[in-house]
Amino acid sequence: MGRRTNGDLEESKPPSLEQLDKLREFAGIAHGAPAAESLATLAFLYLYLAISAKYGEVPSMDIVVWSELPTGAGLGSSAAYSVCLAAALLTACGAIGCPLEEGKPTARWTEKELDLINCWAFQGERVIHGNPSGVDNAVGTWGGALQYQSGKITPLKRVPTLRILLTNTKVPRSTKILVAGVKDKLLKFPAIMNPVLDSIDAISHECECVLETMAVNPSLEHYPVLEELFDINQHHLNVIGVGHSSLDQLCQVTASHGLHSKLTGAGGGGCGITLLRPDTPSPVVEAAKRDLITCGFECWETSIGAPGVCLHSPPSMKAEILQALR
Repeated sequence: MGRRTNGDLEESKPPSLEQLDKLREFAGIAHGAPAAESLATLAFLYLYLAISAKYGEVPSMDIVVWSELPTGAGLGSSAAYSVCLAAALLTACGAIGCPLEEGKPTARWTEKELDLINCWAFQGERVIHGNPSGVDNAVGTWGGALQYQSGKITPLKRVPTLRILLTNTKVPRSTKILVAGVKDKLLKFPAIMNPVLDSIDAISHECECVLETMAVNPSLEHYPVLEELFDINQHHLNVIGVGHSSLDQLCQVTASHGLHSKLTGAGGGGCGITLLRPDTPSPVVEAAKRDLITCGFECWETSIGAPGVCLHSPPSMKAEILQALR
């Protein structure tokens, strides 16, 4: 079974409003309740009941959710939640196997099983977002990097693992409003905006080529190219109207340390990423993090291009996760 495109995923029947209303009533979710918590509860109930109905009853269990991802920051926290939930429930009811071998820290499911996890995670995303693209849950399932163009999701076969700083400006934004703003500019100034969008597309393709080359030949010579692409892309994103003063500040702070940054997600606030070369000295990274935190931002050092959903043995987990599971 091949990996599904967004078009394939939409062939499955989405949760109906009537189903969600009944689940909301069953869970006692009142109007005005915190949106993130309410939607997470609805997604869990829907997946639990739908998976049980299709594959057999999910056994009684305790489910604890622990996450380092901030919600509402454009980092795909809801997709990560849906993917993990789908994987756990499908494993518990026997719809997919339990691939973890004794003595191994982690394990991954087969391609066919990952495809099933992705399909159900997409249903969870539908509960939470209504009409998602399917990109976030696909990345959460398979990891690495994906190309999304004209509704089609294509995995990139060769992607290196890149060190980054991930910074949350804590500035709330609305994806719907930002998208509407871009469309408005496109209608007003098509002769100006279309070439900018074409250039952004060209940057994405150039970046894809560089990443594939880096996967085969992980030389430091590729990093200046990526840094230039980061800078050009960030300028273009400001032109189309999805920048923000907080993101400009983020870029300026990291530039003062010789680092290159760009927004990620919808823009208009939210998060930005800063590329770190393999030989970037730790004192430089720590100084940049301190300055970003001084601005009121949250900052983490992490990586992109990592594997997707995994099954972990208890000894491989962080102490704080084990504490939460007790």
